[in-house]
This record gives sequence, structure tokens and C-alpha cells, in this order.
Amino acid sequence: MFRLNEELAVYVHRDAIDFRKNINGLAAIVEHGLKRDPFAPALYVFRNRRRDRIKILGWYKNGFWLLIKRLEADRFTWPRAEEAIVNLSVEQLHWLLEGYDLAAMRGHHALMYRRAS
Repeated sequence: MFRLNEELAVYVHRDAIDFRKNINGLAAIVEHGLKRDPFAPALYVFRNRRRDRIKILGWYKNGFWLLIKRLEADRFTWPRAEEAIVNLSVEQLHWLLEGYDLAAMRGHHALMYRRAS
């Protein structure tokens, strides 16, 4: 499996899009619909209505690249949120691509102590 740069920001578009859109159409959604910079060091993740396909748009140095993943038998478990765009870490994006339900994954709670003894 490939690994993406951990420094990248990841923005997941919550709603389904028309999957006939190409790089220009997705960049327009990023710029006008999401009010984000499509040339920023970030990844923009989109899905189709059936949740069996994902497109990831990114800019690197001198051009856009587009990554597409199509599932043959399963569906992606999409993050549940009220906002139109969900922020993820690159690690969470890899989990999403692997099929994990991000809402069910919880880490340890951070503990804050004032004294050691």
C-alpha cells in the first residue's frame, strides 16, 4: 500500500458528488464550494452516492494529481459530521481507505495532572 505525506492536510467533502467530474470540476468544488485553496499542500477527498468510489485531488509542485479507488464488493464508511467538510489526518485517511469506521475508532483519553505525587 502507498503512504501519503503525513504533513498534508486532509479535507473530506461530506456529501456525494457527480463522479463524472474531472480534475477541473473537483478543483472548482474545492475553490468555490468548500472555499479552500486547491493549490495548498492538502488532499481533498470526494465520494460517489453509492460510497463505493473515492477520488482524492491534490496539487504537487507543478500540477494536479487525481487518485481514484473503486471497491468491487464493499462500501466506504463515510465520516459522519454536520459540517460540509471534515478535517482528517493522513493516518485517518489511510484508515478510511482501508475500510475502517472512523467514528468507532477511539484512542486513549489524554490525562492532565498537576503533580506527580
